[in-house]
Amino acid sequence: MPAAVKDMNGTVDEALLVSDEAPRAVADRLGLVQVVDTDALGRWVEEVLAAHPGEVARYRGGETKLMGFFVGQVMKKSQGKADPKGVQPVLQEKLKG
Repeated sequence: MPAAVKDMNGTVDEALLVSDEAPRAVADRLGLVQVVDTDALGRWVEEVLAAHPGEVARYRGGETKLMGFFVGQVMKKSQGKADPKGVQPVLQEKLKG
């Protein structure tokens, strides 16, 4: 198990020991739950696309390898909270234009 995951598990475990909260509530409070809400993902995607018009033009021109760049930028914008599997379909839809 990677060290970062062990650290998160330790954090959640410690929080559960000193709290009456449900595990999900603790994870939410600690910011460890990924966002899958398409409205929230859509807002982050729109912000990223607006910030990178040149890359959007290149993607629409056929450079589909830029999808990874866009997913990475959304992850950065969301501070790692966005579900990357949920980001890609939202990006694909918004990049069709």
